[in-house]
Amino acid sequence: MTFTITATAVRRAARAGLPLAAALLLAGAAPATAGHSAGGNYLYLTVTKGDSHSSDTRGTLLLCDPPQGHGRAAEACAQLDAVGGDINALPAATDVYCPMVYAPVAARARGQWNGRPVEYQETFSNGCVMGARTGAVFALGS
Repeated sequence: MTFTITATAVRRAARAGLPLAAALLLAGAAPATAGHSAGGNYLYLTVTKGDSHSSDTRGTLLLCDPPQGHGRAAEACAQLDAVGGDINALPAATDVYCPMVYAPVAARARGQWNGRPVEYQETFSNGCVMGARTGAVFALGS
């Protein structure tokens, strides 16, 4: 598998408001595939753990035509497809019980779904709450 970093990918990430290091990370996360165009359904996803004093940011490019670039890409793409790419419309898990521990996690997504721009940003009280609310979409650690 060949990984490429293109100027177009870096510019798109920069327009999405990502720092240069994240832009390079995200641009390098997408494997070069024959016939893959910039169209289709894709999201630049970032998850930042911590507060303004100390934070850890992880990110990836989720491609859904075909699913790739994410540890649970097929599941995340299926969940997004079911709600037309609207992350706010993802159904919350009803069988998850999260601790009442404050460990803030910020989730951010930018990209396009069915030709429409997608922008999402939300801060959750902890990772469990984020997972219960967003399913596999922001599960970047797996």
